[in-house]
Amino acid sequence: MGKYGSAAIKAVSYIVEGYASNPIEAWSRATIEIFGNDTPSQKKGCPKGAFLGLCESGFIKGVKSGIYTNSIKNKKYAVDAVKILKNNPQMSKNEPGLWFMVARSKAYNQQIDVVIALWDAELILLK
Repeated sequence: MGKYGSAAIKAVSYIVEGYASNPIEAWSRATIEIFGNDTPSQKKGCPKGAFLGLCESGFIKGVKSGIYTNSIKNKKYAVDAVKILKNNPQMSKNEPGLWFMVARSKAYNQQIDVVIALWDAELILLK
């Protein structure tokens, strides 16, 4: 698991434990803790869009669905990855393959790290 996957798990725990009132605040707190405040890694939008997109769509245990992101592509990549994992759980062991299935030749920016970390931690709701 990469650092963005760790941030996603930490962000969910902040919400569930009441240390953050919403996924946006939780992601910010988790990424500041891991990467430092205002660093390029802390501000990186693709993994954030994936995390917030999953939250927005109601896929995360303990997190209410709502409006959390303007990201269309990163949200779609994350939601599509969850749908693939539901039918092919073994894909959680093949991050590059899962990315290719959802985005083809687009540049990878840690969206699937977020999805797989949440999947492996059993924090994804299977709708």
